[in-house]
Amino acid sequence: MAENGAGKNHLQHNQVFDLSIDVLPQGGSKCFDEDGRLKRTGTVWTASAHIITAVIGSGVLSLAWATAQLGWVAGPAVMFLFSFVTYYTSTLLAACYRSGDPINGKRNYTYMDAVRSNLGGFKVKICGWVQYLNLFGVAIGYTIASSISMMAIKRSNCFHASGGKNPCHLNSNPYMIAFGIVEIIFSQIPGFDQLWWLSIVAAVMSFTYSTIGLGLGIAKVAETGKVRGSLTGISVGTVTQTQKIWRSFQALGDIAFAYSYSLILIEIQDTLKAPPSESKTMKKASLISVAVTTLFYMLCGCMGYAAFGDLSPGNLLTGFGFYNPFWLLDIANAAIVIHLVGAYQVYCQPLFAFIEKKAAEKFPDSEFITKDIKISIPGFRAYNLNLFRLVWRTLFVISTTLISMLLPFFNDIVGLLGALGFWPLTVYFPVEMYISKKKIPKWSTRWLCLQILSIACLIITIAAAAGSIAGVVLDLKSYKPFSTDY
Repeated sequence: MAENGAGKNHLQHNQVFDLSIDVLPQGGSKCFDEDGRLKRTGTVWTASAHIITAVIGSGVLSLAWATAQLGWVAGPAVMFLFSFVTYYTSTLLAACYRSGDPINGKRNYTYMDAVRSNLGGFKVKICGWVQYLNLFGVAIGYTIASSISMMAIKRSNCFHASGGKNPCHLNSNPYMIAFGIVEIIFSQIPGFDQLWWLSIVAAVMSFTYSTIGLGLGIAKVAETGKVRGSLTGISVGTVTQTQKIWRSFQALGDIAFAYSYSLILIEIQDTLKAPPSESKTMKKASLISVAVTTLFYMLCGCMGYAAFGDLSPGNLLTGFGFYNPFWLLDIANAAIVIHLVGAYQVYCQPLFAFIEKKAAEKFPDSEFITKDIKISIPGFRAYNLNLFRLVWRTLFVISTTLISMLLPFFNDIVGLLGALGFWPLTVYFPVEMYISKKKIPKWSTRWLCLQILSIACLIITIAAAAGSIAGVVLDLKSYKPFSTDY
């Protein structure tokens, strides 16, 4: 894999060579694919690493809370259901990567291109808005989640040093600013295919902290000797009847959000080499990553719930209290921060690329936008600095950081984003594109089944969005901007 990546970066930097290589009629030439872009080198494993990096995000940490709202029966059942829906619709979406023929058809480079070539019209605009707003929201969510983990490290050490006497209140702003500075640096990585190493580091980190969370859950169950929780979830009495309904809805949103990666599926598929056909490889990668993710989610959600019962915290690792072994929690929280640095990039690259492409189309003669300045770094390959990229990506990161500092109660907003993005991007567009691509006749059994799936998911989405809005309204009652202490 490393050789792959090195070769890829090497080509990437020396892109200015002669394109008049004799092009083979079928698969392009030695260095280029049939569409004139550099040979793609992605495999099932790099695609799975990208998906796992994107999916096993901080979502995994709120699953114990979600399971606690739903109980031992509905909790795991809902997780299974969402994993199946996600896998099934991602196979539909993978089939839409090429228009027409699955092997030699025209490629769609982004989710919007796929919608444009299969559905067209006004739907393309809607899809673009939903997709890019969602990516923007994810960036804000990750900034907040990472600051919470950085603070958990600082607090557990401070608490430990003072023997538990100092409550260690911290303001979250400096941590968000630190995360923002790191992201400004990483945002200068030009494109998705050069992120493969960051993705693999991030995927390893996500396993690290999920395993620690799981281990601590098991240890807690072993220590108390009993499995907590009930079949129907948090008991009315601990919360009111209305609260229970809202919180169950919100739990649905949290679980939906924990699975969604269809946002960037086509972009990941565009890094794969052929043959075998990209959609085959992508289906395999989807199956591997959804299976791994579901297993992990089940373990983390269920063990967390078994350990804490009704009192399961919203974030598994910052909610263990400051119990020992405190160094282990520190490692887990550090892993979360490193993972989020990578995941932020995996999610933002499609948005960066979209804006840069639009700008280059609009102002093709502007040197500020199109000119690359070569900077030689001793010991490394030359780096292509593009001024527009530098300015726009830096402003983007600054804006996500500022919004994070303004709206730190992100658990509810994450639920809302998950809900709003889940139905259109994970279900509605893939289903509609597949129907149009395969020309499935209206009112046929297959058409009806796909529509029922879509409507069922829409109902879940509306319920989850309502639950999250109720949560946000509650948060706003006790809110002062820029002054969040933990």
